[in-house]
Amino acid sequence: MSENDYFKNKGMRTAECVSAGHPDKVCDQISDAILDEYLRQDPGSRVAVEVMGGHGQIYITGEVTSKAHFDLTSIVQNIYTVIGYNDTLQVFTNVVHQSPEIAQGVDVGGAGDQGIMVGYACNENEAMIPQGLYLSRKLIHALPVGFGPDAKSQVTLAEDGSVDTVVISAQHQPGEDFAPLRELAETLKPIHIHINPTGDFSIGGFTADTGLTGRKLAVDNYGPQIPIGGGCYSGKDATKVDRSAAYMARRIAVDYLRKLNCNEVLVKLAYSIGVVQPVMAIAIIDGHKEINLLIDGEYDLSPDGIISSLGLRDPVYRQTASQGHFGNGFAWDI
Repeated sequence: MSENDYFKNKGMRTAECVSAGHPDKVCDQISDAILDEYLRQDPGSRVAVEVMGGHGQIYITGEVTSKAHFDLTSIVQNIYTVIGYNDTLQVFTNVVHQSPEIAQGVDVGGAGDQGIMVGYACNENEAMIPQGLYLSRKLIHALPVGFGPDAKSQVTLAEDGSVDTVVISAQHQPGEDFAPLRELAETLKPIHIHINPTGDFSIGGFTADTGLTGRKLAVDNYGPQIPIGGGCYSGKDATKVDRSAAYMARRIAVDYLRKLNCNEVLVKLAYSIGVVQPVMAIAIIDGHKEINLLIDGEYDLSPDGIISSLGLRDPVYRQTASQGHFGNGFAWDI
């Protein structure tokens, strides 16, 4: 079986992507912009911030231990405006210190929580992510001027790997011609196209819907065909292995994909709260060959080791929430 045939024989599959102006993604970006500012002022900050927004209001809650001081409200409004919205939000905050019972495990270099984290890489495209997600993301990044900021795309691949269906739903000005969106969809040469299927989509963002940090898990990972491990990423500093170990798992998957010249690599890392080393670390090559990474010993999989090797105390996180966590040239991708 050739490399292309390997992926063409996996049946029909669908993946979606959402824009930076989607209400859930607005919340992700605000969470990560707050994290970035804490890290910018104090790289040792421990942060777990969740955001919920909708209909003129934003709620920020979480646990933070940091020497940094800044106005959360100004971060919220700035990100909201940069994304493309011009209304003013009423901001409510309830942020407390990290639980000392959690801190005692992190203080000695242990994981900030238990969980299973998944990393993946494949040779379907230069981003090394599943093709459906790759194409859906390309559509979102290529939205014509005048559409958005709220938008979603979806791509269904046929069994032979060709594009069967494209769906694009994009916010627009009242009376806008949808022809540019149809032309964008046609670049993928699909059989079926659905553009703003419900009709008008002139009301978007928090005016139309609510958003919540961490609700777009499949979009943040590798689409619905690849298993999802731990919790969400946004708003969490790298002592939370939900995020840092997921990034490390991607790093390992990319490395093995290149080193073994294989079709796909799935990496699974599991941790216990307060324990330095993972309780499980495996790489599965092309669905059958399994490598025990704990025995292999090539990678430092402790939280401190991951943070050091990937530079995870740098304030880079708002970009990940906006552009996608994998396949966009971050340290764990290249």
